[in-house]
Amino acid sequence: MIFLEPYEVLSKVYRDGAHLKLALSALPAGEKGRTVRLSYAVLENDGYLNLCVASIAKKKPQESVRLILKIALAAMLFADMVPPIAVNEAVLLARHIGKGGAAGFVNAALRVFKKENVVLPEGDEGLAIMSNFPPFAIKALREKYGDRVRDIVLAKSHGVSTRFVRGMERYLALPHEDTPFESVKIFKNFVRDEGFERGDYTFQSVGSVAVCEAIAPCEHLLDACAAPGGKSVLLAEKCGRVTACELHPHRVALIKSYVRRMGAKNIDVLQRDATAFDPAWEKKFDAVLCDVPCSGLGTVAENPDLPLRKNEGTMSELKALQSAILANCSRYVKAGGAIYYATCSILPEENDGMIAAFLRTHPDFSTEEISSPLAHERAAFGLQFLPDRAFGAGFYIAKMRRNI
Repeated sequence: MIFLEPYEVLSKVYRDGAHLKLALSALPAGEKGRTVRLSYAVLENDGYLNLCVASIAKKKPQESVRLILKIALAAMLFADMVPPIAVNEAVLLARHIGKGGAAGFVNAALRVFKKENVVLPEGDEGLAIMSNFPPFAIKALREKYGDRVRDIVLAKSHGVSTRFVRGMERYLALPHEDTPFESVKIFKNFVRDEGFERGDYTFQSVGSVAVCEAIAPCEHLLDACAAPGGKSVLLAEKCGRVTACELHPHRVALIKSYVRRMGAKNIDVLQRDATAFDPAWEKKFDAVLCDVPCSGLGTVAENPDLPLRKNEGTMSELKALQSAILANCSRYVKAGGAIYYATCSILPEENDGMIAAFLRTHPDFSTEEISSPLAHERAAFGLQFLPDRAFGAGFYIAKMRRNI
């Protein structure tokens, strides 16, 4: 049954709020490739598929039936499955999950579907549907970047970003793109092999590597929001010691596993709340990295499930958390030391806006210019990387020096 695994994965995402990559990681190998393709096709085109369902259903179907229709439509429109097979698989799935009473409706609705009956709204409303970006984000980006917003939100992932520690030459026969970082290549397809467990390479986004490149070597660095551990491991190559922290035990375990696999010896992994002050750490660190929880809207090309749970209400909560982390962790920076603020967001309010607010209440800090070989825009206080020019990655980093 071709659609069963995609249905189970997507049910976890839509119904339970699970992250797509975690839901997919729990699958056995088998037909995982097809499941990955269909799951991404549904989520990448969520808004458009909702329009498609509306074109063939007079009333809003139950969520389970709606998901069956979206999977079948995605298979026909984006995965080259011939319609009769997609319809048959959808009917089989409906019966299998106990929705046999809806099987006739699923069959009839899919058979009358015509792409030309799907009318996309004009302007930014249509762009929000096609890109899956929330309307409030489209509006903010339009105000900042004008007509370029379309290229930004429709930018696609370039592939699997892989950072090599050794043995890179044996993989270069695979189709790939070079990046400004010699050890990082982006592959169209990359199948993990024994080299991953040996620590010969790791999967690390070009944005994550660029953030690490912008951080100056120092004796002792605090990575305050460190999971899954990629930045801590890379920074340990140029810092004498790295203290890597996370709030939740399972994320602490994730960092420890990453550190072991990559063989890093100068990293201490601790469970800490980045918003709670620890007097023992006051002015202890030469540098602090706050790669804060954020909207993640710079990574929609890689994580198409992210926009499902983003609205202006969640943005208010995120900004309060970002502000609290930055204010607290600034207390850990030595006089003359530096704090780095990073996000994987492209929204000005999470980036330059957050730095501006911090500087107003922390006169003992001042911004310091940084540079990067990766294509970027120079913002008021930091560097903004945008998906249409940075291999599909969107993120931000700023550096501030403690003067006293």
